[in-house]
Parts: sequence; C-alpha cells; structure tokens
Amino acid sequence: MKVPTPNLWPLARTGQRWMLQAKRKEVMIDGHRMIYLERGTPAPDKPTVLLIHGFAAMKENWAFWLQKLPRDWHILAPDLPGLGESDYRSDASYRYEAQALRLRDWLADFPLDNIHIAGSSMGGAIAAILAHRMEPAPRSVTLLNSAGIPEHADVDIDAPFESDRDDILIPRDWSGVYRMFNSVGNGKPTAMGIAMTGLLGPDLLQRSDALRHIFDDMLADALAPARYLGKDTPPLQVQWGDRDVITPTCCVDWFRTVTPEADIHVFRGVGHLPMLENPGHSAATLADFVCRHQR
Repeated sequence: MKVPTPNLWPLARTGQRWMLQAKRKEVMIDGHRMIYLERGTPAPDKPTVLLIHGFAAMKENWAFWLQKLPRDWHILAPDLPGLGESDYRSDASYRYEAQALRLRDWLADFPLDNIHIAGSSMGGAIAAILAHRMEPAPRSVTLLNSAGIPEHADVDIDAPFESDRDDILIPRDWSGVYRMFNSVGNGKPTAMGIAMTGLLGPDLLQRSDALRHIFDDMLADALAPARYLGKDTPPLQVQWGDRDVITPTCCVDWFRTVTPEADIHVFRGVGHLPMLENPGHSAATLADFVCRHQR
C-alpha cells in the first residue's frame, strides 16, 4: 500500500506568518476568495508596498523581504488568484491583464497616494501592467526578473509566443519538483532547493492542472507588459540575477533601450529570485528606491 506524502506546508506557513508579525486576511475579488498578508497600516508619511509573487509561487516568497524592510511600512502580499491559498477557478482567465485588473479593484479600498509596487517573474509582468492601469499611478514600480519582457528590441510583441519553461515550472513528479527548485535559482542544487522540494512538493503536485491553465493563459499574451512600458511608466527599478535560466539576463538590455531612465541592478551570482537568493541586498535596493520616490 502506498503511503501518501504528508503536506506539511500549511503548518509551516502558519508558523512563518507568526514570526513575520503579519496578519492573514481575505477578500472576494472577481469571484475569487483572495488571501493576503498585511503588515502595518496605511499612514500619510509611510509607503504602502505591494509585493506580487510569481508563477507556481505564493505570498510567502516575500518572507525574507518582510524581515528586511522597515517595520513601520505598510506591506501587502497577496496570493494571486489561482495560486497559494487563493481560489482557483477553471472557468477564469489568468492572463497578466486579468490579474492586474483584479489587483487594481482590490487596491481601491486602500489609500493610493503613496503606493509602490514590486513584482517577481510573472508578478513583475502583472506589476508592469497594473502600474499603468491604476489611478493614481504608483509612486514607483520594481520588477525582479520579470516575465513578459522581450529578449531584444526587435521582437514582435504581438506574434505568437512559444516557451519550453513549462518543463521546469510545472512539475509532474518528484524529480520534476527537485528540478524546479534547483533551476529557478542560479541553476545549481542548493540546500534551500532540496528543503523546498520536500516542503512544497506535495502542494505543487496537486496543482498541475491549475498550473497548466495559468501557464497557457500567460502565453496567450506573453509580452503584454511590453505594450505598456515606456515613456509614461512611473519611476521604474529593475532587479535581475545574472544567472537566471528562466528569464534571460539579455532582457535587461530591452529596458535600457525602451526605459532608459530605469534604475537597473544586475546581481552577480544570483538566479531568478533575488528576494530569496540575496534578500538583504535586493530589499535594501528596493528600500532606497522607494524612499527616493515616496510622497
């Protein structure tokens, strides 16, 4: 008889939230129950920072940043609809644009005159669109190894897009989970990658159908952020790892061409997730940028 692998992630998630002194909250948005973490309260002289996680990820990806960012800031970290603790619906759209509009509608309940947005990977693509679809515009937007960015300036952003990243990002078995967690970093096995394989593997393997749906929706308009980024973009910071095997570092050159005023930081020896691989440096880089552009 096969003994089911226990899913220890819900227990670990609760303990982590307690250590971060963040409150777990929920809201209904576009037919989804969306779960989010909130730390602090809005204040006229303090920034509100929205943190948007990536594909096959969750709000807890920002745990190290929550430890590093100023304790008196107001921070919001949602589980995007379809992922984490938030609802998934087989009849919903999870394109970048649809997710950005859901977050825009949710944010309408918060003061928006001193809000800053940061997004990782898929969350970066959503952040780029959200920054142009909300009123007022955010004070700043930071994109970490963002999805949805052309690899060079001559790419036709409206052409059909193909990707083989699903071989890494949608694990079908335990070896796939191991490959995923040891590829999204700098491409080498790490102690954290091995630990996360055991902790998050059962949860990920239960989500394969949902992840396939969300991935296909992303590809349906894969370079949508590139239609928005340009001269009308709010103050923009770009953070990238130079060993990323998911979103190539050459994408940074596209930013230099299209958004030449962007504050660009390429971290040596870092892969796809600067906020996990080099949280101190990446959080300090964001904090400095936010302080320069807050109200």
